[in-house]
Amino acid sequence: MIPRYSPPDMAALFSDEARLSMWLEVELLASEGHAAAGLVPAADAAALRRRAPAVDAAFVAEVAAREQVTDHDVAAFVDVVQQRIGGPEAAWVHYGLTSSDVVDTAQCATLARAADLLIAAADGLVAALRARAEELIDVPVAGRTHGMQAEPTTFGAKFALWALQVGRDRDRLRRARDAVAVGKLSGAVGTYSNVDPSVEAFVCRALGLRPVPATQVIARDRHAEYLYACASAGATVELIATEVRHLARSEVGEAEEPFGAGQKGSSAMPHKRNPILSERLAGLARLLRGYAVAGLEDVALWHERDISHSSVERVALPDASMLACYVLRRATGLVSGLVVHPERALANLSDLVFSQSVLLALVDAGQSRDEAYRTVQRAARRAWEERTTLRHVLESGPGVPLGKEQLDAAFDLERVLRHRHRFLDALAVLDDGAGGGGGGDGTEGAPDAHEGAGAGERP
Repeated sequence: MIPRYSPPDMAALFSDEARLSMWLEVELLASEGHAAAGLVPAADAAALRRRAPAVDAAFVAEVAAREQVTDHDVAAFVDVVQQRIGGPEAAWVHYGLTSSDVVDTAQCATLARAADLLIAAADGLVAALRARAEELIDVPVAGRTHGMQAEPTTFGAKFALWALQVGRDRDRLRRARDAVAVGKLSGAVGTYSNVDPSVEAFVCRALGLRPVPATQVIARDRHAEYLYACASAGATVELIATEVRHLARSEVGEAEEPFGAGQKGSSAMPHKRNPILSERLAGLARLLRGYAVAGLEDVALWHERDISHSSVERVALPDASMLACYVLRRATGLVSGLVVHPERALANLSDLVFSQSVLLALVDAGQSRDEAYRTVQRAARRAWEERTTLRHVLESGPGVPLGKEQLDAAFDLERVLRHRHRFLDALAVLDDGAGGGGGGDGTEGAPDAHEGAGAGERP
């Protein structure tokens, strides 16, 4: 991944030094596991640990040079480690193991640590969204379907629903972490032919992993699940970014990205304040979805193992981890700094959004639903064409059996939004870290605690 989109702490997990350090740790732990099982002299295992080489740039370069000869990265690594350690004890390095024992176990340990960073980033985004939801729950804005004004909602409702969705992404990341936090040291086709199962248990316990049955490689549906969790988080960020882009359009102007002192929106047009961060995040989400597809393609391997997945994972797993971390963190800044324009949102709110309320009022007054629908539809079209208000047309036109009091109620914004605090109530599911897992968001089937309360009133 290019440095532009590489958070340093995440990128560090996937550096060559970190990768070879993890390989070395698996090798040393395996020797200690063999010693614990009485298969390797304890003194020799201790010597391996004591004389283990420092994994630095010089070590990485030496392994790379050796790989030019072996054309096998793990074999080159083992050769260099044995040469660096020296003595008869070096013969115990890689004892009974196959390459995937080392690579897969080390990679899963790295992915578990990467998932921890992603979960923490999701925590930050959930917190930011929740704070904005609470701040803006009483600020009206047009709800839109098909890009057209539908009925009123509030900015807070938007943020609350996003918080719940990121909570579900966080749950997916947690499940993905559990799926990849596994290891295997069971030999060439997973039968423990030349390594005792106790060695696998020893290594996994030390690395915070759990041993799992495997062929020569750990099943790749686990890695695909991890990549999907990254892609899902990216898709949610894209959802948020897309909404910001629409609301920031010149003709709408209801929200805009934060604009720093000295920032320039265009090299040619000084007036521009483009939603560049939102556009960037939407673009990166496309890459994350591509990596998810690549992960699914890696699930089907030949027999007990081939290496068609290996080249894919060298790119997809680090890049997806870094991109997911980047988009989650940058989305947190976008959410926290988003500038909302309540006055513009209210000014944009056409009274056509009360058409359903008028329809129901006409039904209550004795009209059939179809008759009421046609009445309001005609009035709405006239209001649109004449650039006037729906209420004006209804009050001035014939065949509308509604008095002032009934019209006041139908066009009452507070009445329409009187249940808005249910969105905040739903956020309680995030307190226990559930994040709405299983599809529930804490409101389905629940009684309305605010039934009968006026808008803005909390019981």
